[in-house]
Amino acid sequence: MKRAHLELSESERDELERLVADDKLSARVVKRAEALVALARGETITSVAAEQQVTNSSVMAWRNRYKEVGLRGLYDEPRSGRPVQIDKTQRAKIKALAASEPPVGHAQWSLRLLAEKIVELGYCEHISHTQVAQILKR
Repeated sequence: MKRAHLELSESERDELERLVADDKLSARVVKRAEALVALARGETITSVAAEQQVTNSSVMAWRNRYKEVGLRGLYDEPRSGRPVQIDKTQRAKIKALAASEPPVGHAQWSLRLLAEKIVELGYCEHISHTQVAQILKR
């Protein structure tokens, strides 16, 4: 069986072992660092993959990314996604509005009434009552 070694300097090995021991890091980063340390010890990709409960291709990708960019390769790249529609200041305004006196004729704010008023006041272009509930929940 062919072994896939990873050559590490003493300082690189120390840094990876420090990452493994760091309890403030995400489990993903620790798992990747553990895999690299195991590869450096001479374990096979298959055994490392089984130990980490991932696929062989994942271990190979971690190894290759580490070779290309170093420690930065252990961390996930920022993911694209839906941009934030409602920022902190808008959230603060919505919470302040919910804490204010309800309009005349209403005993309290309803989520739908808040959503209508938020759009009317121009805090945002559109918002649903469920989004208002999520904002107030936080």
